[in-house]
Amino acid sequence: MLAVLRGCGDEPRVAAAARALSHGGEHGALWLGAGLVCAVADRERRDGWLRGTALIAAAHLASMGVKRVVRRPRPQLPTGEPLVRTAGRHSFPSSHATSAAAAAVAFGVLRPAGRVVVPPLAAAMCLSRLVAGVHYPTDVAFGALLGGLLAHGGSAWLRAGSGGHRDDGGHRV
Repeated sequence: MLAVLRGCGDEPRVAAAARALSHGGEHGALWLGAGLVCAVADRERRDGWLRGTALIAAAHLASMGVKRVVRRPRPQLPTGEPLVRTAGRHSFPSSHATSAAAAAVAFGVLRPAGRVVVPPLAAAMCLSRLVAGVHYPTDVAFGALLGGLLAHGGSAWLRAGSGGHRDDGGHRV
């Protein structure tokens, strides 16, 4: 399966998208940057955005801690070189997947649009790590689970910092 996904990266447009997503997700940069930009732009929910950004950073750091314990080497595929360089040589869990899933949950708690816009982008980032050939599917699955659970666990803290606003469905955002 991994070889098939990595083979998708032989198509230039797919490779370019996988590289862009991989680079944007390095160290959670895309998600951390988005959280900070939203904190500046959305004054009413500034505390919530800052808390969400902190949760994403904490999820990323948790994944790095697990990597140091597990120390699973990255895949070595006979079908092609990885499309991107990696910051480290350990693959479990995918820190990109961890921060992406944490962002999907956190931003979804903070804004209704976050529940629509962020999950597909987060899923694309997770998939990009497989297409790039730098993670096993279990790395991505566990990373997404870790990030989602950590952000879900902090969702009450996010809501407390979001100013108590409600979306159209009566939920606090």
